[in-house]
Amino acid sequence: MTENTLTVESASAEAPAASCCGSCGTGAAAPATESAGLAVFQVKGMTCGHCVTSVTAELKKIDGVTEVAVDLATGRVTVDATAPLTDEAVAAAVGEAGYDLVGRVNA
Repeated sequence: MTENTLTVESASAEAPAASCCGSCGTGAAAPATESAGLAVFQVKGMTCGHCVTSVTAELKKIDGVTEVAVDLATGRVTVDATAPLTDEAVAAAVGEAGYDLVGRVNA
């Protein structure tokens, strides 16, 4: 059984909502992909809900991380934080969970 986690942020009055790609079937706006603390990473080795839970828990231990969204189907992990994240800190957290950080995804 696979589990996908999708986090949808509401758009503010100043910024128009991004168009939904339609792949999730919800019709909801996709979360923003750029901000000082929002970053997307590719993680290798996740196969189930337990993987999602482990990676999420370890990433949330990084100071300033406010939200983690894992797309199990693609292996992409979106991390929102109050400050920019270093690849080293993310790699250490992902490694602690037992998975491999492939790298940062350019949005």
